[in-house]
Amino acid sequence: MASRPLPAPPPASTAARHSAHRHLSDLRGATRLAADATLGLAQLVEAMHARIASVPGLRGPAQTSGITGFVYKSIRGVTRLVGGSVDGVLGLLQPLLAPAADGAAAAAAGAAGTAGAATAAVPPPREREAILAVLNGVLGDHLAATGNPLATPMQVRHAGLPLTLERSALHAALPQASGQLLVLVHGLCMNDLQWRRLGHDHGAALAQELGYTPVYLHYNSGLPVHVNGLALAQQLQALLAAWPVPLQRVALLGHSMGGLLIRSALQQGTALGQTWPAQVHDVVFLGTPHHGAPLERAGHWVDIVLGATPYAAPLARLGKIRSAGITDLRHGALLAPQGGMQSAPVPLPPQPRCHAVAASTGAQAGDLKHRWLGDGLVPVDSALGRHADAARQLDFAADSQLVLHGLNHMDLLSSPEVMVALRRWLGGVQRA
Repeated sequence: MASRPLPAPPPASTAARHSAHRHLSDLRGATRLAADATLGLAQLVEAMHARIASVPGLRGPAQTSGITGFVYKSIRGVTRLVGGSVDGVLGLLQPLLAPAADGAAAAAAGAAGTAGAATAAVPPPREREAILAVLNGVLGDHLAATGNPLATPMQVRHAGLPLTLERSALHAALPQASGQLLVLVHGLCMNDLQWRRLGHDHGAALAQELGYTPVYLHYNSGLPVHVNGLALAQQLQALLAAWPVPLQRVALLGHSMGGLLIRSALQQGTALGQTWPAQVHDVVFLGTPHHGAPLERAGHWVDIVLGATPYAAPLARLGKIRSAGITDLRHGALLAPQGGMQSAPVPLPPQPRCHAVAASTGAQAGDLKHRWLGDGLVPVDSALGRHADAARQLDFAADSQLVLHGLNHMDLLSSPEVMVALRRWLGGVQRA
């Protein structure tokens, strides 16, 4: 039997128009951002990233290297152009936003035999997505409030491309969709493409091993958690209603802040009478700061104390210029404040089943790193929902908790031990 010919790449004119629109939007947003951004914000995020990536307990480098270093170098270049010309911004961004890169991506998509409906769209370059994710995490509320085109809209995506939440469109984009749906929600300053780490993606692995169809949320992590939580609830309501085949099992997987969005969405969706929360079977939280992240809370301490804490020291530079998303990490806030006060504690929902994974940079449970640093960003007790106040205690079942030692916050994305737990929790008996 003759083999089916591979789909042709999109016409040059289509790719060029798509690319030109993206480039003009990026340029306009970067120019506006350059007028009020500061070099210190980029240095802050890079310093935090470098500290986490370095050997725990040792003072790491001030700057990152490789692709990560390239991303931060680009951000620093943009911020140095405060008051500069449009030509200067364009010259800086050209390597990232060149039309040739989009054309190559389109050709690769065609050669790989992607669905015909997807070849008309071009996946964004990973470097560009990483830059936008960092900018949105640190300045996302400002970008949204000022109508900056660099503000990331919330989308459900697959392979880096947005999905239209309508049944026929989902069927065209995901022709092999199964009755097992997995929604992955990334954390602060990250994006949906960064679920792949060291060649591993939990979503892709669960698709291959357990038959799930993974889709990935892409959102502005600088917005308040309750705002993103409500938007996620609305996205999930539309997604589940439009899924092209009957749903047998639905699971949500959140890393870091992503877990807070999921809890907020469940709470708000239930309060609004939405139907999707009752369809979710399992939720897994990876390193989620249920009771806050000390690095954010440390922003209220004196600068001397901050400077003496290796992981927290970079945060001292942020001062009062923090996005609402970062501020919400102070106490793991899920809902809008009431009367200027934090909302009442939100317990775990009676359903779905909830599972929590915590990491510790310490070698064992009793050492200082385990008790004070946790995974470098989130303490073990916070990730497991433990709290001295019984009203705030989250009651994860004993067999739905996992603590991993010798790992940091980002290692949870590629850990084989996490995959073992995911297979056990998401491959078991379905809820009646």
